[in-house]
Amino acid sequence: MTDISSDRQDRPRSAVTLAILGIGLLALVATLIALGTWQVYRLAWKLDLIARVDARVHAEPVAPPTRADWAKVNAADDEYRRVTATGTFENGKETLVAASTALGAGYWVLTPLRLADGSAILINRGFVPTDRRDPASRPESEIDGPAGITGLMRMTEPRGMVLRSNDPAADRWYSRDVSAIAEKRGIADIGPFFIDAEATSNAGGLPVGGLTVLDFPNNHLVYAVTWYVLALMVAGLLVYIAQSEFRVRRAFP
Repeated sequence: MTDISSDRQDRPRSAVTLAILGIGLLALVATLIALGTWQVYRLAWKLDLIARVDARVHAEPVAPPTRADWAKVNAADDEYRRVTATGTFENGKETLVAASTALGAGYWVLTPLRLADGSAILINRGFVPTDRRDPASRPESEIDGPAGITGLMRMTEPRGMVLRSNDPAADRWYSRDVSAIAEKRGIADIGPFFIDAEATSNAGGLPVGGLTVLDFPNNHLVYAVTWYVLALMVAGLLVYIAQSEFRVRRAFP
């Protein structure tokens, strides 16, 4: 007796089926190759970013952008640029922003620095633990008179955390949103960026500066290899199907 199921399995596929299968697999191979190539471009971009940031953070400090150049400030050209600013802290307008650091949970202390030309820059002076959030608990850290600050330029953070947004009305802050903080504190003529202060020694040891995290995950090579390997596997499947179909057609009477 003829095995009908076996006979059906050995029959060649129709031209339409082969066309649909072939086009689909070729499209999948092309897509996987495109994804791998995109990751190669992302790898080049990430390596360039890391090199640029490394050069900036180790460069000699320069003056921050003046009021006339504020409109030109952008992350690509200015993020993590090392700068030095001199002015007078407006300690009464200090703002605390929730922080999680290598030293534990606490707050960033953000204080406006009023410059000689009348403009201001928001300075992230550093970290204080939760039990020292009240300025009265660290009066020695309040700097009166002219002060020089060296640190890294950072772009404003207009959004809060994923699950927690800034609440200016309640004075609860989870991101360093310069314009929102300036509006809440009544800080006039302020730059659209802030400065992360370096690890200088403040009186009483607080705030603790120099805690900027410079971590740029770089998994693009792994992703590129993964996409290319998948493309190779699908291409192999396509070759296998083509060879199997060729053998079936040769054997089929």
